[in-house]
Amino acid sequence: MRPTGLSWVTVAALAIINSGCSSTEAPKPASSEPLAAHPGAVGAGGAGANLTDGEFVRDVALKNMAEVELSRMALDRATTATIKAFAQRMLGDHESAGQNLKSALSGQPIDWPTQLEDKHRKTADELAKKQGADFDRGYVKAMVEGHQDLAAKLESRLDVQSLTDWKTAAAGRAQSKALPEPDTVMRDVQVRPNAADREVTMKINRWAAETYPVVQKHLDMARALETAAKRPPTN
Repeated sequence: MRPTGLSWVTVAALAIINSGCSSTEAPKPASSEPLAAHPGAVGAGGAGANLTDGEFVRDVALKNMAEVELSRMALDRATTATIKAFAQRMLGDHESAGQNLKSALSGQPIDWPTQLEDKHRKTADELAKKQGADFDRGYVKAMVEGHQDLAAKLESRLDVQSLTDWKTAAAGRAQSKALPEPDTVMRDVQVRPNAADREVTMKINRWAAETYPVVQKHLDMARALETAAKRPPTN
C-alpha cells in the first residue's frame, strides 16, 4: 500500500523535529557606536551584502518574527501531527535565535521591531483565511519561502570558503532526502563567520554562522512537507 498524505515524511520529519538550535556564546562588552552608521563585513554577497549592521539586524529580526507568528498560527490550525510538530520546532528555534541575537548585541542602540512589516502581515492575514489542507499547504509554502529569504540574508555574513565546504558536506551526507542535524553530524564541517574589524559586526557575523545551519535544516524539512502536502491522498 502506498503511504497517504504526509505519512511518507512522518518518520523522517518527526525524528529530527525535536532538536533545538545552537546557543550563542556570552557577548563581550558592546561597542557604543551606533550600528546603523557602519556597513557590515560581508562574505558571500547576495541578499544582505549592502546592508549596514543596523539594517541587517532589523531585517533578520523581522524575518525571525514572521516565522514565529505563522508557526503560532499553525499550532492551532494545522491538521496533521507532523506539521504541528514542525511548527513547535519553528517556535522554539526561532524564539531562541531571536534571544541569542539580542543577547549578543546587548547595550547597542538598536530599535528592535515590535510588529510585522507589511509583506509579512499580508502573508499572515492570507494564511488566517485558510482552513484544513489549504492552511497546511499555505503554511509550509510560507515556511519554504521565508527560510529561503533568511538563509540568503545570513549568507552575506559568512566566510565564503567555509560556506562552500559546508554545503558540499551537507549534500554528500544527506540521507532519506533529509539534511543531517547541524549540531551533531556536521560538527567537523562548520560554517565560519566572515572576518570583521568591528567587534559588534563580528558578533553579528558569529550569530549568522551559528544560525545558518539551523535555518537550512528548517528549509530542508519545510520542502519535504511542501512536497508531501501537494500529493493527493491515496487509499
